[in-house]
Amino acid sequence: MIVDCAIYRDGRRTEGPPDLSDALAQCRRGPYDFVWIGLYEPTEKEFDRVTEEFGLHPLAVEDALKAHQRPKLEVYDDSLFMVLKPVGYEAKSDIVTAGEVMVFVGDSFVVTVRHGEEAPLADVRHRLEEEPENLRHGPTAVLYSIADAVVDHYVEVADELGTDLEELEEEVFSPTQGGSRHTASRIYAFKRQVMEFRRATGPLAQPLARLAGGGLSGGRVPFVHEKAQPFFRDVSDHLTRVNESVEGLDRLVSDVLSAHLAQTGVRQNDDMRKISAWAAMAAVPTMIAGIYGMNFDHMPELHWTWSYPAVIVVMAALELLLYRLFKRRGWL
Repeated sequence: MIVDCAIYRDGRRTEGPPDLSDALAQCRRGPYDFVWIGLYEPTEKEFDRVTEEFGLHPLAVEDALKAHQRPKLEVYDDSLFMVLKPVGYEAKSDIVTAGEVMVFVGDSFVVTVRHGEEAPLADVRHRLEEEPENLRHGPTAVLYSIADAVVDHYVEVADELGTDLEELEEEVFSPTQGGSRHTASRIYAFKRQVMEFRRATGPLAQPLARLAGGGLSGGRVPFVHEKAQPFFRDVSDHLTRVNESVEGLDRLVSDVLSAHLAQTGVRQNDDMRKISAWAAMAAVPTMIAGIYGMNFDHMPELHWTWSYPAVIVVMAALELLLYRLFKRRGWL
């Protein structure tokens, strides 16, 4: 459905004709006038009118309707198409949620398509309307503001993930909680969230590099003002720092998992040594009692009066000797 539709002239929101064709025709009369349409999970029928009026490329329209796209930047004859994946992080449940924002930018129009709840479009529109000097730069200002808002939130999510990873490290190396059977599952779950975050931030580096003038062509991207390149370069720098943080988180959580598995192996070895030591101590009196339990007449000291106490003393002495030996070696 169409969430918002507005015409901006000289950086200010104005009332315009309800017909999209008339609105677009009026906007093309001014150098920086443009119409901005915001849609939320539109159906194919709802999007047909927008596609027809603005001449959007069918491949980009298909991507915008189906969603589940990687961040990317596509340049067509009549428009620019960019996909971003805003993310959110629920600290209580340790879950990273990702939405999608598709942005169509033309000579005098901006069409934004939102999928999911994690999207800053309403805040971006409100902030831009309070800053008409930025809106005077036309559709480029909208594209930059959306990219900047998405990447800025990446920084916040990366910081929150880093804080939670520090808590997870403390739990792993805690003498009381490090051996918990739930620790490994928590580490795996956290690693999955880092990977989900990485799928949103990693592929966005190349599109922002192109917008900043650092792509393979090294030139200006159509429908984006050349003077906006330094601003996109700043957003690209922020994204680079986020990607470095994500890579560090991924490596660190892998190290934490390895440390936890190593600790588990050490504890299991300690347990096995203790079990083996107690089994060895139990085997000695069992062996002696088994020998003297055999039904033979001619056995040493079988008819001796003090034979039973002597055997008990020998058993106790051997048990004490084994206990001290295993204790000295740290097996008990």
